[in-house]
Amino acid sequence: MSMNFKMQQLTFDESGHTIHNYQVFSVDDQWIVFDARNDDGQIGATGRILMLHTETAEIRELYRTTNQSVFGPGVGAASFSPTGDVVIFIHGIRNAMAEKPYSFTRRTGVAIDIARPQHPVFMDARNITSPFTKGALRGGTHAHCWSGDGQWISFTYNDFVMEQLAAVDPLKKDLRAVGVMLPLKKVVVPEDVEMENNDGALFSVIVSRVTANPCAGTDDIEKAFDECWIGSNGYIGEDGTRKCRAIAFQGHVADENGVLKTECFVADLPEDVDFEVGNELIEGSIDTRPAVPSGITQRRITFTQSGIMGPRHWLRTNAAGSIISFLSKDAQGIIQIFGVSPNGGAIRQLTFNAFDVQGQFNFSPDGKSLAYPAGNRILLSSVDTGEIYFETDPFSEADKPVGGVVWSNNGQMLAFNRYVSSAGRRFLQIFILKNTLPY
Repeated sequence: MSMNFKMQQLTFDESGHTIHNYQVFSVDDQWIVFDARNDDGQIGATGRILMLHTETAEIRELYRTTNQSVFGPGVGAASFSPTGDVVIFIHGIRNAMAEKPYSFTRRTGVAIDIARPQHPVFMDARNITSPFTKGALRGGTHAHCWSGDGQWISFTYNDFVMEQLAAVDPLKKDLRAVGVMLPLKKVVVPEDVEMENNDGALFSVIVSRVTANPCAGTDDIEKAFDECWIGSNGYIGEDGTRKCRAIAFQGHVADENGVLKTECFVADLPEDVDFEVGNELIEGSIDTRPAVPSGITQRRITFTQSGIMGPRHWLRTNAAGSIISFLSKDAQGIIQIFGVSPNGGAIRQLTFNAFDVQGQFNFSPDGKSLAYPAGNRILLSSVDTGEIYFETDPFSEADKPVGGVVWSNNGQMLAFNRYVSSAGRRFLQIFILKNTLPY
């Protein structure tokens, strides 16, 4: 492949600059969106969303929280729409304080048009008070991901109502699930003076079916998480027809001995699904989680011996939607990238390194390459052959890449994070790898 990438540091100021693991480039690849965390786990204490110009290194602030403290509200994990100049990010509930801090069940998705900084649009509606509202959620959304057409947004979800109930009833559990927001209609919820509720520009539903205490040896899952849209326009099913909207996600199942392991699942969202109707309440009740709309199917597509494993990562697919990829151990016990069809079947090993993959990976826009951190360096390899065609020099353990490696939309740049020392402290900075050969 005719690519020769040159590394360049783009940020230098003494603050954090954390990029998300996907969709951080603007449509024209001129901007990279990031948040001001200096540590991945500090969303609740972080109050700014910014963007960085890939040529001039200019930084513009897009959003700043009010009344920010170590307890929240907090913002982070920002991503660009693939079709417009809009970013979405996690935003903690606005009334965050010591007694009500940022948490899994107290966050939502907020969007900003980059032409209108500081004008937040709440994307998922929230209503934690019965009677609940169809299209609204009762908890916290997280790690939002745009569909290929920029119209829908997926997320992982934890339910505040069930969390509070579980605190007094050991038989009740808040189980992480996967959901989607879609442009069905704006959702309006009752106002509340404590700012716990908010309206939403999109209609939200849960699309994964989770079960407390799944039976051993079944496909029941007790947690759904770390999802991705399949393809930029779905995938081709076994019947030869295109499935335009589907999500792949990780799920915890119980093996024959009752031990939990992680496998890959697919939720198909057919065009004829009525997203307002379910066999149970899609908005949930005072003692049940929000139910999945009728017509959405859930399939397990991997049946491995040891399950998905390695550093935390989100599933990824190529643009054609023909491969869903995940991390697991090879025969030598090394963490590698593997792939499987969304229709299930044989699993194919995609990387063959002598050292572990160390973080989030991504397919190139043309689907021919994978970018990932491994062996304290960044590697680019062929999806077809596993051959490494570019790698950085290895970094020291202290200076190795942090998080994932993200492709630009034109496939000519990659962005990643790395800590750099300054005045006795270490700050997470943004670097890019830019192809120096003509294309």
